Amino acid sequence: MYKLKVNDTNTFELSKESLKTLDVIETSVNHYHILQDNTSIKAEILKPDFNNKIYSVKVNNNTYEVVINDALDQQIEALGFEMGISKQVNNIKSPMPGLILELNVNVGDNVKENDVLFILEAMKMENVINSPRNGIIKSIKVKKGDTVYKNSLIIEFE
Repeated sequence: MYKLKVNDTNTFELSKESLKTLDVIETSVNHYHILQDNTSIKAEILKPDFNNKIYSVKVNNNTYEVVINDALDQQIEALGFEMGISKQVNNIKSPMPGLILELNVNVGDNVKENDVLFILEAMKMENVINSPRNGIIKSIKVKKGDTVYKNSLIIEFE
């Protein structure tokens, strides 16, 4: 499942299956002809930014900025780890149900971005959860061996 955000205002969800049924032909490099509901649409990718998943797309003489989020991007967003200029992560929540195998920090610890905070076992896999920022650990809501649910509060930063 992909989430598309257009011009920072409209959000759409597309599945891989719906993309397979899309009637599109590349007419030249970055130029496409799309047929949808018996309507012909011309599209051109004006400015692709593959690494940041941002595309400037011209559709029938209207230009749109499209941001594409895949499953990993959506999981990062759900965890609250996306890093905008105005956003600072203060809480670390469990991304999925599981078992706390290790806690690598204590209350009052000064951690740096990417330091290992804890290891969560889920579906027989160990998931290393790293710090999204520099900061001081304000509280830890679990202990080693605890079972947690998805979105359970694990760690708070000051």
